[in-house]
Amino acid sequence: MPPEPRATADPVPWLDDDQLHDWRSLMSLVTALPSALDAQLKRDSGLNSFEYHVLVALSDAPDATLQLSQLATMSRGSLSRLSHAASRLEADGWITRTVCSGGGGRRVEARLTDAGWDKLHESAPGHVREARRLVVDVLSPEELKALGVAARKVARAAGMDLESCDEGPLSGSC
Repeated sequence: MPPEPRATADPVPWLDDDQLHDWRSLMSLVTALPSALDAQLKRDSGLNSFEYHVLVALSDAPDATLQLSQLATMSRGSLSRLSHAASRLEADGWITRTVCSGGGGRRVEARLTDAGWDKLHESAPGHVREARRLVVDVLSPEELKALGVAARKVARAAGMDLESCDEGPLSGSC
């Protein structure tokens, strides 16, 4: 039994037993699912989830090219994290980075290479199989739809701009 919360000047509407049960289930999901997907990618393709999603974002972009700031936003990472991942992906020959100037500033763009396309095509089937095994195939179509609706609501409440994800990336080229 958890300790009784202390009284505060701003009373908190504590979760009831059913809400607490569902909250703990959600926390288990958001902890376990990314770890399981990441483990599969590392085991089968040597990529982590963040690197995989960087390759996916580039594959969806016009000319397979995005500014690093756009790519960081799309892959849900900081520029610092993206810079580290891009260094590894570039060392493996899966992306190239180009410094561009003009249009009032300097920017860096990343482009998916042919080897990067090959790596993504090699990695995607196992990742999709794992996503199906862990989520899609254990839920009914109605449950999956409800999960998607709920996930979008929570993501919006957390400040995620889902419209930019649904519309696809914007890209400028050098």
